Amino acid sequence: MDKKLLLIILDGVPWRNWRRLFGNLEGWVDSGDARVWKLRAVLPSISASCYASIHTGVAPAAHGCTGNGNVFRLSHPDVFSATRAAGGVTGAVAHSFWSEFFNRHPFDYVRDIEYDEADSDTINHGRFHTMTGYGHNNQMTPSDVDLFGTLTNLCLRFGLNYGMLHTCTLDSMGHRFFHESQEMDNACFVMDEMLAPFIPRWREMGYEVIVTADHGQDERGHHGGRGALQQEAALYYFGEAEGPHEDTVIDQLQLAPTILSRLGAPIPDTMKAKPFLT
Repeated sequence: MDKKLLLIILDGVPWRNWRRLFGNLEGWVDSGDARVWKLRAVLPSISASCYASIHTGVAPAAHGCTGNGNVFRLSHPDVFSATRAAGGVTGAVAHSFWSEFFNRHPFDYVRDIEYDEADSDTINHGRFHTMTGYGHNNQMTPSDVDLFGTLTNLCLRFGLNYGMLHTCTLDSMGHRFFHESQEMDNACFVMDEMLAPFIPRWREMGYEVIVTADHGQDERGHHGGRGALQQEAALYYFGEAEGPHEDTVIDQLQLAPTILSRLGAPIPDTMKAKPFLT
């Protein structure tokens, strides 16, 4: 495999705040260096259920993860395993749920916090955090620039074909302050500023880049159900592929087959949605 792609997931950002507050990403849209579409999350629009659907390409009713309290090793084929089967190298910098879904369950704080397993048939290079102790007054989220730097380090050291990064910072801030607040305006601004220097670097390293969210959040900092603020996020694409009309709404189940098609990996039969990039 000689193609490369990075998926960056900023947890819990609604469509309107992507378009309003992420000035660097929007500037690249204006310059033609990126394209943006609206993405609609699966139901329930809760974090763990969306994580599972993003990588398996099947709905929660099929993969069985009904929420954050129901995390287990998934049985459906996924982006990591399909990339590995096609000869690619995979890596992830993310919340520990991702390791439990796609590598080993339950998560071991010593064994699974950091690993490099060249023979793994899912994630070769994992760097995970648990957010143990998370709550309203105690966010327990790593600095996002550290996460972006860690993913870049894995790309340089191990030549990842597919790398995934997930951060909960904005989701946690949204639950605490709600998305229509001065605190959230600033948090989105800081995230955009932290992310921006890495995107040109990743592009220079030969990666296509997708930046999106797992779900949105409503006026009360809630998500999980139906509704535009809870389900709808933005998806920014940096690369040479052709995509649909700008008014197209991307189904979250299209992400997995799209990633595999861009990598040149076979798409499992369980992924029924059509890729949105060609």
